[in-house]
Amino acid sequence: MPLFDMPFPPLARPVLGAALAAFLTMTPATGAAPTPPEPSAPSASAPAPPAAAPRTTFWVDPHTAAARQAAAYRKQHRWAEARLIDRIATRPQAAWLNDPNPGPAVRAVTTEASRTHRTAVLVAYHIPHRDCGAYSSGGARDAAAYRAYVDSFAAGLGSRGAYVILEPDAVAATVAGCAGANVRERSALLAYAVHRLKRQPHTRVYLDAGNASWIPDVQRLVGPLRSAGVAAADGVALNVSNYRTDKESSAYGHRLVAALGGGKHFVIDTSRNGNGPWQGTDAWCNPPGRALGTPPTTRTGDAALDAYLWVKRPGESDGTCRGGPSAGKWWPGRALELARNAKG
Repeated sequence: MPLFDMPFPPLARPVLGAALAAFLTMTPATGAAPTPPEPSAPSASAPAPPAAAPRTTFWVDPHTAAARQAAAYRKQHRWAEARLIDRIATRPQAAWLNDPNPGPAVRAVTTEASRTHRTAVLVAYHIPHRDCGAYSSGGARDAAAYRAYVDSFAAGLGSRGAYVILEPDAVAATVAGCAGANVRERSALLAYAVHRLKRQPHTRVYLDAGNASWIPDVQRLVGPLRSAGVAAADGVALNVSNYRTDKESSAYGHRLVAALGGGKHFVIDTSRNGNGPWQGTDAWCNPPGRALGTPPTTRTGDAALDAYLWVKRPGESDGTCRGGPSAGKWWPGRALELARNAKG
C-alpha cells in the first residue's frame, strides 16, 4: 500500500473475493479528474466537541494467514518465529469485503464476533473504478451494482453492528486526480453507502480520507468529503495501509475535523506505522525496516480519536516490489520483520 509521496501512486489493497462466503477460510486481501466541489462555508455556530466513542473490544479472527503461519511454525518446532507471528495473529484485524454480494460474509463475521461479545472491523472496498485501475483495480461494474453491493453489506450487518471503514482512497484519489472516475457519481455512491450503512443499529461508519502526506492541505478534502456524505458518518479513517506515525496522523485528523466544522471523529490505521514512514525511494511499497504499530484499541485518550485499528493486515504484501508477492498476499518474511521490529 502506498505512502502516497508520489503525485499519484498506484495502490495495492488486500482483497477478499468469493471465498469470503466461506468466512472461516478468508484471507483479507488513480490522469486528472474533474475539479472537486468547492468547500461550503462552515456553520456560524461552532458545534459541540465530539463525545468519546463507546469503549469497544474488537474481534480477533482466529483464521487469518498469520494464525495459520504461527500454527505451521509450531509444527516445525520453530518456536521463536511462532511467537513473533503471534504478535499479529492474536490482534484484531479488519476483514476486507470486495465480493459483489458481501452479505453472507458480513453476516458470518459479525455473527462470530457477537458470539464472543466483540465488535468486528470491516472494510467496504468495491467502488467502481477502484484504485483508479492500479494494483487493486476492480470494483463494481456500475452504479447500480455498487448500490446492490452496499445493500447486501447492510443486510449482512443486521443489528449486530461493526466498525466500517468505507472505501479506502476513494475520496483522496479523486482529489489527487483519478483518470476515468466519474466524480459526481462516485460522491453520490459514497453518500449512498454512508446513509445506508448508518441505518443499521450499532454500526459506526468512517469515510476514508487518505493520509497526512497525500493531501497535506486538509481544505482540499472538505468539499469532496461533504459531497461524499461525511455529515452522516461518524467520521473519517486515516492512514489506511500507510506508515505515518500516530502523532502525525492524529494532528492531521484534528486539522481535518476542524476544517469540516468540528463534531466529527476519526480512526487511525496503526498496523505498520511503528517505525514511521520509510525515507527512501518507493516508500509506499513494502518499505524495509517497518514495525507493527499501536495495537487496536478504543482507549486513545482523545475524545475525537475513536480507535487505533489494524485495517491493513500486517504481513500482507503491498505489491510485487522488493521481492514481495502480489498485492494482498501473505508474506511470512515481511510479517516476521514487522513483528521483530515492534516496540511492544
